[in-house]
Amino acid sequence: MPRGFFITLEGLDGSGKTTQIKRLAAWLTNRGQAPILTRQPGGTETGDRIRGVILDARSGPLAPMTEMALMFADRAQAIDEVIKPGLVAGKIVLCDRFTDSTEAYQGGGRQIGSDVVLDLHRLICGGLQPDLTLLLLPSFEASLKRARRRNDRMEAQTGKNEGRFEKEQDDFYQRVWQKYREIAARESDRVVLIEGDMTIEEVHEQIVEAVAARLMAKIWSK
Repeated sequence: MPRGFFITLEGLDGSGKTTQIKRLAAWLTNRGQAPILTRQPGGTETGDRIRGVILDARSGPLAPMTEMALMFADRAQAIDEVIKPGLVAGKIVLCDRFTDSTEAYQGGGRQIGSDVVLDLHRLICGGLQPDLTLLLLPSFEASLKRARRRNDRMEAQTGKNEGRFEKEQDDFYQRVWQKYREIAARESDRVVLIEGDMTIEEVHEQIVEAVAARLMAKIWSK
C-alpha cells in the first residue's frame, strides 16, 4: 500500500487554523478521501494531559527547555499512535501544528534558537516531515485579538483557559511571527504561505488549491 499524505496547518494563535483544518477535512471527505484529523499538543490520551500542562493559563511558570521538551514528548506520542499508523495505512493525515510551531514559539519566541529544535526533531521524530504545510499569517494584530477573545469565550463556556501563551507580550509574538517567515523562506518547497487578512472562504479556496495541486502531483509521481 502506498504511503499516505501528511499535511500540517501552522500559524499564530488566532490565525484561523482550527476553522480551516475542519473545512479542509470536510472538503477531502466529500471527495472520498476522509482524513485522519489530529492536533498538537494533544490528539492522544497522553498528549491531552501534556496539553493541559503546556496551555493552561493557570499552570505555573515553565522553563523554556521544559516547555520544549513537553512539546516533543507530545509529538513523539502522536507520531507513534496516530501519524505513522495513518500514513502506513495510506491515509491523509491532517495535523493542527507540528515541529514548525516548536521552532517558531520556543525557537523564536523563547529565543532557544532553531538548531536545538531541529536537532531534537531529527532525534525524537526521526526527521518525519509533512508533505505539505499550510502557513496562515493574517495580520499580527488581528490574530492576537481573535486568540484572546476566543480564550475568554472558552473559559466562560467550559471553565478552561488555554491562553498561557496569549499572556505573552507583543515582542514575543513578533519573534514567533518572524521565525515563521524564516521557516517559509527556508522550506519553500514544503510550506505554502497564505498571508493577509482574508475571509474564511478566501483562505479556504487557497488551501484547497494548494492541497489539490500537491495531491495531483503525488498521483502523477507514482
